[in-house]
Amino acid sequence: MGLGASYWPEVMEALEQVIPVYDRVNRFISAGRACRHRSAGVAGRLRAGDDVLDAGSGFGNMSSAALAERGDISLVLCDPLMPMLRRAGGRRACGVFESMPFGDGSFDAAMCGYSLRDAVDLRSAVAELHRVLRPGGRLVVVDLGKPDNALVRAGVAAYLRLAVPLIGLAAGGRRGLRFGELYGTFRRWPTVSGLEAVLKERFSRVEMGTDLMGGAVIACAHK
Repeated sequence: MGLGASYWPEVMEALEQVIPVYDRVNRFISAGRACRHRSAGVAGRLRAGDDVLDAGSGFGNMSSAALAERGDISLVLCDPLMPMLRRAGGRRACGVFESMPFGDGSFDAAMCGYSLRDAVDLRSAVAELHRVLRPGGRLVVVDLGKPDNALVRAGVAAYLRLAVPLIGLAAGGRRGLRFGELYGTFRRWPTVSGLEAVLKERFSRVEMGTDLMGGAVIACAHK
């Protein structure tokens, strides 16, 4: 599971190209719910003084949600794309999910906001996130959901394949067409129950939540 070594560069190229319109197009695609989902993911899951990793941080939207929840945490943002990191504030590191530049047990919590889906290898990424967490650490994953129900899954797939490129074009011009890559990442992403199973391979307890009939997933895995 994951994008694989051949498809990953294509997705990274698309993400770099959409930087100027990324936030605007995402607001339209998610009907404004992406921000709510990030906030729901961190609600009640961060503690005073936590060292928190924003993995696959992009511009730091997940970090902003975390700071709105708790202003007394320490954040490090990590992303493979330097052009995105340059637009983010705070402490930053360049790295991929499968090989992050941090020692074992460096963080109390880690967050992946609409980013874990872009891992080259999902199981390796989850193992690495588990490694950098301290005992009792928490991993929050907010992402597209791939519904277990086949009919609903087909509806989400149709939206991503047919509607999202048109919305991207309307909201972001020609750059917005690259949001069509979302469908490719969705195809390679496990179902909600499949993601839960992968997280349970490493973590002792996993809480799963969904929205949009399973089209969005909010998970918290406890080490």
